[in-house]
Amino acid sequence: MTTATTRRHERRISPVFLAILAVMAVTGWAVWTDFAASPGVAVFLFVTSAWVVSLCLHEYAHARTALHGGDITVGAKGYLTLNPLAYTHAWLSIILPVLFVIMGGIGLPGGAVFIEHGRIRGRWKHSLISAAGPLANVLFALVCTAPFWLGALDGVPLPFRFALAFLAFLQVTAALLNFLPVPGLDGYGVVEPWLSYKVKRQIAPYAPYGFFIVIALLFVPAINSAFFDAIDALMRALGVPEAARYCGSQLFRVWEGSPPEFCQAR
Repeated sequence: MTTATTRRHERRISPVFLAILAVMAVTGWAVWTDFAASPGVAVFLFVTSAWVVSLCLHEYAHARTALHGGDITVGAKGYLTLNPLAYTHAWLSIILPVLFVIMGGIGLPGGAVFIEHGRIRGRWKHSLISAAGPLANVLFALVCTAPFWLGALDGVPLPFRFALAFLAFLQVTAALLNFLPVPGLDGYGVVEPWLSYKVKRQIAPYAPYGFFIVIALLFVPAINSAFFDAIDALMRALGVPEAARYCGSQLFRVWEGSPPEFCQAR
């Protein structure tokens, strides 16, 4: 196999990702047309598949930026195929974030691609590689909320509107959490290249636990309240009413029974 053929193979979109994308398209159509017997089931499948797609795009953004930064090994690792099964930590990158959405309705950031930072020269490149993932979530959120902040909601069925609102909420929470300058999260990866060697050595032992510390802190009432106040403010800035996000969450949580009556209005 020639080098050119190898490179094309390394960047070919994975059938696994295409299958997830197909599920998102079909269930999105079912939500839009009210084709499904249960709107909640369709919303659940649409939001879950779209969330997995966004996770793949998050990791792809890291890998693609690293490729242009000098790490040519990301292709051989399968990171450019958008295949979630190729990630270094599938549990942290896909399974755990999906479980958190199902159990708690929050967009949990994951950690997946292994970047060979020794191949990358320049602090700005290192920072951009870390920022690329959460920026993908920001872009996804902007796409989901475009009908809201563009005032283009006429003709958009309520269930689909609610699903977009909840999906955008997941993207915003994931982006905000990931941008925190905490070891183990992308926010720390953005600032880490600019820290002194001494500071980095002092922080390094705590890096494996930063992610779990952040999750634990979200259970502290005052911190939880401040975090979700910030999320609500961002959602309002994007033109998304709190009621739309709430109804999307209620439709998504189909196992809890029928959502409130005003969320079922046509």
